[in-house]
Amino acid sequence: MSKKVLALGLAALLVIAASIVGWSLLRDTGGDAGSVSLAEAPTYQSGPFRLSVTVSPETPVVGENRLGVLLEDADGNPVSGARIKAVATMPAMGSMPAMHAPADLEETEPGRYTGPFELSMKGAWPLTLKIAKDGLGKTQIAFDMATGRTGLELDTGGRRIDGGAAGETDSGGQAADAASDMPTINLDNRRRQLIGLETTEVERQRLVREIRAVGEIVYDETRVSDVTLKYDGWVGDLQVDYVGAQVERGQVLFGIYSPELFSAQQEYLETRQRLSRRGPGDSLLKAARQRLMLWDIAPAQVRAIERRGEPIKYLPIQAPATGTVVEKNVVEGSAVNKGQTLMRIADLSTVWVDAEVYDSELPLVHAGMTAEVTLPYLPDARYQAKVDYVYPYLQGQTRTGQLRLSLPNPDGRLKPDMYAQVRLQADLGERLAVPESAVLFSGDARVVFVDLGDGRLQPRRIETGQRTEDYIEVASGLEAGETVVTSGNFLIDAETRLKTGIKQW
Repeated sequence: MSKKVLALGLAALLVIAASIVGWSLLRDTGGDAGSVSLAEAPTYQSGPFRLSVTVSPETPVVGENRLGVLLEDADGNPVSGARIKAVATMPAMGSMPAMHAPADLEETEPGRYTGPFELSMKGAWPLTLKIAKDGLGKTQIAFDMATGRTGLELDTGGRRIDGGAAGETDSGGQAADAASDMPTINLDNRRRQLIGLETTEVERQRLVREIRAVGEIVYDETRVSDVTLKYDGWVGDLQVDYVGAQVERGQVLFGIYSPELFSAQQEYLETRQRLSRRGPGDSLLKAARQRLMLWDIAPAQVRAIERRGEPIKYLPIQAPATGTVVEKNVVEGSAVNKGQTLMRIADLSTVWVDAEVYDSELPLVHAGMTAEVTLPYLPDARYQAKVDYVYPYLQGQTRTGQLRLSLPNPDGRLKPDMYAQVRLQADLGERLAVPESAVLFSGDARVVFVDLGDGRLQPRRIETGQRTEDYIEVASGLEAGETVVTSGNFLIDAETRLKTGIKQW
């Protein structure tokens, strides 16, 4: 009888011991024996919290699973009364909508939260935890999780600290960087190769911006002369009778008959004859002579009138400058009015190029800049020029700024009204810059991905400045020596938005 009692007592002790061990395991795992305990799970820093997360069974299965969370503050003290929303989500595939598996968490001990969640089918179920505590703040952290795969892999919103204090060396997880509120994502070497990810270092370099402008060949306005008269008359003895004729300064263009001019010649001759005894210095004679010259009669022509002794009926009108007749408004016998432009003569040995640039490029253009001018009509010719003048106003319709260049034209190949292409090189000096391929444009935002090392990539908003053909100036948001992604940005962008829930930058 005593042996039976002893055996029963021993059996009872074994049951009690097993129950104690089982309860202990249940406490450590957050609900189910056989899983990794919260004490053994990796520790992560996310926002103001430190936390460990486990799933039971360790390899998630279709059906019921259990989630355990150990939540502490930055000093390692348990955080009680926190609001934790945990949801595993299978992304939408084709016509199948996304599926959600929320976990119903309860606080079993101070800082320990546990609850079940049910997975309805095999596959990837990324797990997202949103944590908030009044007085401490809030955060969001995400893990990669899948049925048939052991454990959880940190995806975004946290940093693995391996049991150390916040800020210790990262062990390969992702975090919201201390210098930015933007989350990071992790890409291993295999995924980097699949994406074709390439990086480069941010550095200061000399930037030269090419400005392209459309121009037009025009006359050099300082070398254009008009032939006009100060009296009415009729044209006779027309010697230059077509547009394009080459003339020399002083060459006779045509003769002009004017009653007023004829009368003035007669008065001068009569006055000269009457006062000849007084000498050429007589004031009346000077006045009569001056009257003729005020009609734009050259001194040589006055002397010719004096030698003839009679008025010239068709007074010769001479070319005021050497050049090409580009406009002719008279024919033989034409009646002309005073002030009317009868001919226009332009010296085409030098021409201007009027070029238009966008108003945003005007601050980069200044007088003295070198430029290259090409013409579609002369593809083999390239002309080097300098900017002579930048006009201080915009063109009303196109809202573009205008600049002027001078080109020598000794052979006459450059003809007014020809279209020209102008290229200018604006030296911007040394500036912090990244390749254009590194920058993503999203509305008004400019974003780059910074390589933080250990597989971590972080989106970073930047302010940009001037742009060249290959580079963009960084006004703020990056420092020299940082590394940015230059290839594969769009795939990384899509993955970041998917995993972090960011709708726009």
